[in-house]
Amino acid sequence: MLPALADGDERELESSEEGGGAGEERRPERHGSTYHGLYGYRSRRSSQRGADSKDGSPAAETPSSEDFSLSLLDTNLPAEAETELRGFIAKRLTKGALFEGMGNVVSVELSIPEYKVGCYYCLIRQENLETAALELDITAPQYVICFLGGSEKGLELFRLELDKYVQSLKINLNPEQKTLETYVNPYLRSWFENSVCPIQRVVQLFQEKLAFLLHAALSYTPVEVKNSDERTEKDISRFLAAASLQGLVQEGTMTSLCIAMTEEQHKSMIIDCSGAHPQFHNAGSNRFCEDWMHAFVNGAEGGNPFLFRQILENFKLKAIQDINNLKRFIRQAEMNHYALFKCYIFLKNCGSGDILLKIVKVEHAEMPEAKNVVAVLEEFMRETAVA
Repeated sequence: MLPALADGDERELESSEEGGGAGEERRPERHGSTYHGLYGYRSRRSSQRGADSKDGSPAAETPSSEDFSLSLLDTNLPAEAETELRGFIAKRLTKGALFEGMGNVVSVELSIPEYKVGCYYCLIRQENLETAALELDITAPQYVICFLGGSEKGLELFRLELDKYVQSLKINLNPEQKTLETYVNPYLRSWFENSVCPIQRVVQLFQEKLAFLLHAALSYTPVEVKNSDERTEKDISRFLAAASLQGLVQEGTMTSLCIAMTEEQHKSMIIDCSGAHPQFHNAGSNRFCEDWMHAFVNGAEGGNPFLFRQILENFKLKAIQDINNLKRFIRQAEMNHYALFKCYIFLKNCGSGDILLKIVKVEHAEMPEAKNVVAVLEEFMRETAVA
């Protein structure tokens, strides 16, 4: 089942319906400079593991500042700001507020021109030493990674991307200076370009043709990128993943829809990047995607990468709201002919009837009454298209 939108989400979407207001909801924020910090974290295990609880199991302990060491390995922050950041991280560690592999986003106040910035921080363990460390009963080398830039709200939109970015660094983390200089430092300095900016670069590259990508993402149409450099290909892949409803629909529904779309089209949408401007083949679009494309293109004037992600989230929320509305109308239409007419009018006016009908058709494939309603709607839509 798709999650129903909260009242607040529905009110937010009313102002951005059809994409027109999405770029006007927030003023573009200046993300300014970006920073990073890498710290070596080592806890000091003691032979005394702590008092046992009443049931005999070891009692959980909150570490104190004497239970761990935090050493700076790499940063581009000024010295005073770095000291402030290290103090903040130490307090979070003391409170037990860091969990391995799970990043957090907060606002911090530092002695930098931006003064108050969003801060993503994550605790990770060096993977290739975990087994040996456990056998010796010592703590494997651990690290705290911090990324700073923009606002707390802006970075929170990219928290999952930053989690993946940090995880990719784990196998290459090594306290040796040579490794830090040749791989780790360039990787940390590129966090903003590689995790936050891909959506912005895709919008700037495709402009009005972005509607084709939005349509492919919503309809689960397979996409092939040809004659492209590696970064552009990765950017397109990340955009499609961020724009799809993956995780918001049942996994079985998504799989069935992917199969249905592949069988129906018999070929993927192809993006050829060999020329000065990308060329699309076997591309599809609809009014819904074209309206939201304009919201992205209009937002490009501000040059704010956080705004593009907010527009993308609003785009997905509106699509989910439309799916929920259609499913509600279909349930009513099983017993009410007037509701069937409401389904038809909704599909005509929402701008994405072609995609919505395919999604509910897959979801209702095993429900005879709903399946009959969907079949009638398909017939109505075909007749409308011919007319």
